Order: sequence, then structure tokens, then C-alpha cells
Amino acid sequence: MQSIKRILVVIDPTREDSVALVRSRLLAGYLGAELHLLVCEDRRKYTDLLDELCRSLEKAGIKASYTQAWHSNLTDTIIRTLMAEGCGLVIKQHVQDNPLKKALLTPDDWKLLRYCPAPVLLAKGSALWMHGKVLAAVDLGDHDNQHQQLHDAIVSHASDIARMINGELHLLSAHPAPMLSAANPIYQLRETILKIYGDKASRYLTEYDITDSNTHIDEGPADTLIPRVAEQIGACVTVIGTVARTGISGALIGNTAEVVLDQLSGDVLVLKPDDMIDHLQDLVDK
Repeated sequence: MQSIKRILVVIDPTREDSVALVRSRLLAGYLGAELHLLVCEDRRKYTDLLDELCRSLEKAGIKASYTQAWHSNLTDTIIRTLMAEGCGLVIKQHVQDNPLKKALLTPDDWKLLRYCPAPVLLAKGSALWMHGKVLAAVDLGDHDNQHQQLHDAIVSHASDIARMINGELHLLSAHPAPMLSAANPIYQLRETILKIYGDKASRYLTEYDITDSNTHIDEGPADTLIPRVAEQIGACVTVIGTVARTGISGALIGNTAEVVLDQLSGDVLVLKPDDMIDHLQDLVDK
């Protein structure tokens, strides 16, 4: 996370609160990053508001600039501005869609998670992060290098946030239920599955000084376990990965990050594998 030196903050001028701006001030101060504010609107000018916000940030010692733009839809506007301004993180306030709208149309924040070639922090509430609990959600059952690098990034980012807010780092991984019919005998007993996942978690526990009581390895689907553990510990932010699934399969199945988004009361930071980010950047360039 230390490499992020420019942050794109999506401002909703119709809201009195601006949780995204609160989070961005905290992160900018910690990372020494610049902020670029974005209003996605072409029907009315918000120059006075953006000028005032930037002056306030400058007084706090944070360098800031702004853009007001609109390119066909919200996601496209955010991504185009992200690339043009060279930002390494997007912060946006998440507002839950009503169930009927979500059933008929893909929510804007889901599209942003799928197509944005940078990490996305969706700020959900006004609760302060300081001295809070940070949950890093990984899948220790994935063996390929792509997922391993993603998991490393998830825990690293979560650790950075925990250090920044003088908080508490927690690690979570869901594991499958034992199956007597499994081809590999180690997946036939719960005890052996737990040992495998525990062994894989051990390097994170050692490297980031995570206690056993802050390690949550349990049976069940991740989209059920993550919200349950986050609520139990009172996580102020959950860090999770997405494979940015698109197309028909993405519409029908959805990514874990999308499924749990509205179930979590705290903020959500979503990361992608490096090769997926490269692919999305290529699509934007085209």
C-alpha cells in the first residue's frame, strides 16, 4: 500500500456526508499521497464546491486537485479519470441498491469492482477506523501463483491499514466440508483439512504477528463466513480479492466481493491479481 501516491476520490455532491473524503484524508496523511477529487456529473457545475474542498485539504497539508466529468456512465467516467490522473487507488462511498433494481440491473459498484484496473475502497459508514479491527479474507485452498500473489497483497494491505490506525489484524479463510468421496484422502477428514489450512496460514501469522485468536479458519462458503466473522469481531474494514469475473457467468454467479458487499457493515477494500489489472488496463487503452 505504501506505493500508492495518488488517490482518486469520487465525490457525490448531492450528499451532505462524504465518507469517501474522510477515508481519503486518513490514507493520504499516512501514505503521503495526493488526492484527486472527481464529480461524475455534466448537468450542473460544482466548481465552487470542489475549490472549497481542495482548499480545506491544502490547509490540512494534503495536496489536492479535481475534475468534473461524464463519459457515458459512472464506471467509465471513474476509470477514464483514474488512468488520466495516474491514480493507484479509488475511494468511493457505497450506497446500497434496492433489491428490485439490483435484480434487474448490475449495480454501479459491482461494475467498478469488475472493470477498475486499480484497488477500490468502498466506504460504507461513518464509523472511525482508529483502533479498529481489520479483516484480511483469503482463500488458502488456492495453489496457483496468481492467487498466492493476490493473497499476499491482501494480507499486506490489511497489515498496513492495521498499523496505520493502531488497530488489530485478523486473518480469515473458508475451507470446504470434508467429503468421503474426495479423490485425495486428506480432504476426507475435517482434521486433516484444518491442518492443511493452518499450515498455509502459518507464514502469515509469523510474518504479520497475527495471534491464533485473530485467525479464523472455518468450514463453509466464503460469502457466508466473511460477513459472519466481520460482524463478530466488528471489523471496520475488510480486505478481499476478486477475479473480476465478467460476462454471463459473472452475472449469474457473482464474485464473493460483490456478494458480501451489502452484507458487511464496515468498509471494503477490493484487490485484483496483477495479470487481471494488466488486462483491464489494456482494455482501457483500446
